[in-house]
Amino acid sequence: MVEEKKESFLGQLTGLLDRFTGDKVIFLIALFLMLISVISVFSSTPLLAIELKSDRTSIMVDQLKLVGLGFFIILALYGFFKVEWYRKLSKWGFAVSFVLLAVLVFKLNLGFIRAGEINGARRILIVAGKQIHIYEFVKIFMIMYLGWALDTYKEHGFSFLNKLAAGFPRLAFLEKDIWQKIFYIYLPILLVTLMVSTGSNSSALFIGGIMILMVLIGGLEIKDVALVGAVLIIAFGCMFGAYKLGILKDTRLGTLVSRITNDDDATMDILLSSEPYTKQWQKAKDALDQPVGALLAIKEGGFWGKGIGNSTQKYQVPVIFGDYMFSFIVEEAGLWGALLLILLYYSLLARGTLVAKQCDKYYDKMIVTGLIILVTGQAFMHMAVNVHLPLVPQTGQTLPLVSHGANSFLAFSIVFGILLSISRDARENMDRLEQQAEPIIEHDDWTQDTTV
Repeated sequence: MVEEKKESFLGQLTGLLDRFTGDKVIFLIALFLMLISVISVFSSTPLLAIELKSDRTSIMVDQLKLVGLGFFIILALYGFFKVEWYRKLSKWGFAVSFVLLAVLVFKLNLGFIRAGEINGARRILIVAGKQIHIYEFVKIFMIMYLGWALDTYKEHGFSFLNKLAAGFPRLAFLEKDIWQKIFYIYLPILLVTLMVSTGSNSSALFIGGIMILMVLIGGLEIKDVALVGAVLIIAFGCMFGAYKLGILKDTRLGTLVSRITNDDDATMDILLSSEPYTKQWQKAKDALDQPVGALLAIKEGGFWGKGIGNSTQKYQVPVIFGDYMFSFIVEEAGLWGALLLILLYYSLLARGTLVAKQCDKYYDKMIVTGLIILVTGQAFMHMAVNVHLPLVPQTGQTLPLVSHGANSFLAFSIVFGILLSISRDARENMDRLEQQAEPIIEHDDWTQDTTV
């Protein structure tokens, strides 16, 4: 009797990848980012452990559970959801976003769901006692909605305005092409951007920028998109003018202005010239803790890094495990850590572009494009904040699938699940086309012609 050999773990993993019909590169990128997340969160959270009266081992265990849940979400969306289902759900993306944001903007309390605040900013919903950072999910909902809206517009599939125009002769102008775009595409972009701005101006700029870029890539006329951009700029200009006049003094606009125009050298002069532990000294120190600490972490990391667990700035920068995770990784892993992260996100951008080209449906192309822009755009914005790039607001954007934070992690798990689901269909379409394609040279003819 021949004894069966047990297959090694590497062999099992290789076999799993062979049977995986989605895009393997995107799948592996997600796995690598999740692995980096577990190691980085464990090493970067001593201050969080003190704040929570816990320990880093417990935090790492929680992160492992989160990674397991995120991995399950990815596989569930990849394995069980069909692209047709996404399209049907996408139609309601704007309506869901509008309702959720309205609860925040108007500070509603609906019992099972109510508005909440963090540091005076309205950006979370309390659902069954759990905090939901709603902007993380609004990004996805609006990308899905715009994919549906752009596809429906291209196919002349909007019916509501046409019925309205037919029923009311005075509204006949609604049948015009421009009104279809305004009602279904541009107005939702404007409303969501302005509603998000009440809680976070930087998030509003980021979400609005992604939506406008997606519409541009979608093929709509540049002059129309430029008009939407101009309206947003004018709106923010009016808000800035009102802030300067003292009308919007108590809003988040002042925070955005201070972050964009922040002069670290001037703040450092105040810190050095002030009496230690005075109110002025403490204010200057708090303002410098994060940006300067992040830059110091990058500088101290150098080429080779200090080694895993040897960071010193994790004891100084309050949220280095979230908003400044890139700086932390560079401090411990050096330039090689930075290059690895850049390579992973750049590979995702390149691979996502390839998957979008393989899609045979316009909706699929737009969803892949929008989600890839979301992940890579947020990743590179996070890095820009960490290296203190001029004119980039020093504000919180997590490193996708790496930074500590359950809402962000689960939101990006959903993103990767959708990407893999669509990539599976794209791959199956390519395989089907290859099988249906006729050979350039018939084998029988070639055999006959070359027979002596």
